[in-house]
Amino acid sequence: MKHNKLFTAVLTVAMSAAITAPAYAATIPRETAPINATEEQIQIVENLIGGCLDEINAGAGYGMLASEADTKIYKAVLSDQTNGNGYAILSAISQNALRICRDMYMRPDTYAYYEETLRVQLADIITAVGNGANYDISLDNAYTRLYQSVNPSYTPPTERQDFCYLDIPAVDNAAYTVARKLLINAHNYYLQNQ
Repeated sequence: MKHNKLFTAVLTVAMSAAITAPAYAATIPRETAPINATEEQIQIVENLIGGCLDEINAGAGYGMLASEADTKIYKAVLSDQTNGNGYAILSAISQNALRICRDMYMRPDTYAYYEETLRVQLADIITAVGNGANYDISLDNAYTRLYQSVNPSYTPPTERQDFCYLDIPAVDNAAYTVARKLLINAHNYYLQNQ
């Protein structure tokens, strides 16, 4: 009898704690983060805006959640809760994640199409990264291949130019995101199997 009461009391406390404590399931897809973002910065943002990510992934609109996430980051930076990381990079990580996750929610067929197509189109680059090829160079090569799929005569500039003078073919942002995802997965595979 005492065990049943104790079990009931423990279960009640555990359930009430689970109900009141926020449990964020959503994580920031690493392919949405700016290229210069560190894993530590991504995790800080993930902890701050987890609830916003959950709502975006459930179909909520971007505007209000982007503002809410931005406020959370701003307050965390001001109260020195970001381990010295600044507002600019943390906000960029947050806004990219929310915008791209919203796009993924709105256009799942597009992302599935690019995942299937780019897995074939970039197979040699993905394999090379999985075998240890330089990720940054491979990403540049993947982007060049994306541009050439739109305009076969495209050649990357050999000299550094201002971005506004580059003649780059228009490519859907979803293709960039999926290309990064595939290469990040291949790079992580290489790191785990060294």
